[in-house]
Amino acid sequence: MIKLIVSDIDGTLVPDGSHKINPEIFDVILKLRAKGIQFAAASGRQWVSIESIFQPVKEKIFYLSDNGAYVGCHGRNLFLNTIERQTVMDMIQEVRSTEGLELMLSGPDVVYVETRDQEILDWLIHGYKFQVQQVDDLTQVDSEFIKVSVYRKSHVEAHTVELRAKFADRLKITIAGEMWMDCMKPGINKGQAVKLLQDSLMIKPEETMVFGDQLNDIEMMSQAYYSFAVGNAREEVKNAARFRTDLNINDGVLKILKLLL
Repeated sequence: MIKLIVSDIDGTLVPDGSHKINPEIFDVILKLRAKGIQFAAASGRQWVSIESIFQPVKEKIFYLSDNGAYVGCHGRNLFLNTIERQTVMDMIQEVRSTEGLELMLSGPDVVYVETRDQEILDWLIHGYKFQVQQVDDLTQVDSEFIKVSVYRKSHVEAHTVELRAKFADRLKITIAGEMWMDCMKPGINKGQAVKLLQDSLMIKPEETMVFGDQLNDIEMMSQAYYSFAVGNAREEVKNAARFRTDLNINDGVLKILKLLL
């Protein structure tokens, strides 16, 4: 019997950076819960952004946000994994010296940026619906940090090779699409967050179903027997998953959940 379903958001349930989700999924989540099946959204997004997407069922799901650095439910942080501050400061300096890169620091509840690019700001605020605070100097922000995100308009993976090598022993670094490179405390990833939730709820991997499309979803695949890659997933994710479903734009996840019901 399936007892836990975990799904990525961007590229899996919605197009990257979008808030448009098929509202039918809310009714499906409620029906799954009635059968004793929990639902968790696992994303590189901030928990506030996840909650705004799942507004009709926000009190009925778990949030595995910031690639697993934050594990919680509606209005309540259950587990928080912070990054050593000096590492964050060093990353800020490195990104500032690299042309074409922007930086976003995630605190538990607020993301901090120093960019003056209004297009990026509008996308974060109105697209992702993040709780954003624009500052003059990120090194002066007085907060704990759970994620450092490096942004580039395209091909971020190819343009952060040296950066990833330099911080490989100090951060867990993963590519989350064409535009984002996410950095967390070493050992932190979506798979670790899924395991934490499984242990807390006494749910086994063979009772778990997960969905994903990007490199930051790969660790989740090993935490569930029923691991699905959506049709538009990267090949690495398809190879890591046991099963496949339709494209995200064709509601691949929803189709499987309705079959499960």
